[in-house]
Amino acid sequence: MARFEHYQDKGNEWRWRFTSSNGRVIAVSSEGYRNEADCLNGIRLLQSEGPSAPINRLETPKTH
Repeated sequence: MARFEHYQDKGNEWRWRFTSSNGRVIAVSSEGYRNEADCLNGIRLLQSEGPSAPINRLETPKTH
């Protein structure tokens, strides 16, 4: 089963990661949180907003 995991890093900041059912890490927090509660709120935001979020294709700028 896929799952969110949260943990303290070496700098004592809280981080989360999303792990697939086969154990591979799919996504990680882009920042550390000072408070565990803030980290958990980040996870809850993804859980509530993620399922309905649109998928947008971004165009790669052309270089000359």
